[in-house]
Amino acid sequence: MATQSSDNLTRFALSGLSNMCGGAVTNPIDVIKIRMQLDNELGSKISTKNIFKDRYYKGFIRGAIRIFSEEGFRGLYKGLVPSMMREGSYSTIRLGAYEPIKFQLGATDIAHTPLWKKIVAGATSGTIGSAIATPTDLVKVRFQAVGPGHESEYRHTFHAFWTIARKEGVRGLWTGVGPTVQRAAILTAAQIPSYDHTKHTLLNAQLMEEGPALHGVSSVIAGFVTACSTSPFDVVKTRMMNQKKDVSGKPLVYRNTIHCIEKIVRHEGILGLYKGFIPNWMRIGPHTIVTFFVFEKLRYLVGMKPV
Repeated sequence: MATQSSDNLTRFALSGLSNMCGGAVTNPIDVIKIRMQLDNELGSKISTKNIFKDRYYKGFIRGAIRIFSEEGFRGLYKGLVPSMMREGSYSTIRLGAYEPIKFQLGATDIAHTPLWKKIVAGATSGTIGSAIATPTDLVKVRFQAVGPGHESEYRHTFHAFWTIARKEGVRGLWTGVGPTVQRAAILTAAQIPSYDHTKHTLLNAQLMEEGPALHGVSSVIAGFVTACSTSPFDVVKTRMMNQKKDVSGKPLVYRNTIHCIEKIVRHEGILGLYKGFIPNWMRIGPHTIVTFFVFEKLRYLVGMKPV
């Protein structure tokens, strides 16, 4: 029992470190994604549902150039501190708890575990992690959403936590927790199980051997599956976390996930739910690759078996 507890603590620590590496590398892509998801929100600058017209951030590359030219290198690293806090809490739990939960579901043979057990384990660990760490995600989004010509009302990360709690109540720190948990459940149910399942499918078929090449292929596939699955909920999460509230703390634009989806589709068309898909994919892909490369390497260094 002591050995198992020690292994779990080690697994959680390695999960946090590897996800923080992934978050640090992909923070600029995250900033671009947030800006594109908020661009022309509800058709505020246009009267049609053509979401590709009159955008301020015209695609991933030009969006990156625009942010860099207007805000410099620091602009691409807005929200880095709350992002690291998020990775160190939410991602530590979702990746660290995945294998223990899978084991509790009866997955004793990692090479032949049914996919449904992996999905349930991923959804459960993602839900728990995001429910706890929503405040860090909220602050990250609000910092990253501030574009040129606007000043953040928060001086730094801890001032943001204090200001939100003071103005919106402690519950305000969990603004957008619904779509955040829904996104996290889908993301973790897609990302970790697809990596796990792809890897062992290739190993069982003897198409690849354990090592960096296998980790890379599995990560790329997991990144694409995750981006396709989570993009609509990612847009909803960003919109709800960034929206203004009235003096009583009630949201001014979106009441809940369903209401947000309905308004986006009505004003921006179905593609509005996939705003920022390219940077979302380009963030999740490298994030997945860096995270699992580091995770597998750290496991090897401490003598722990691969995922």
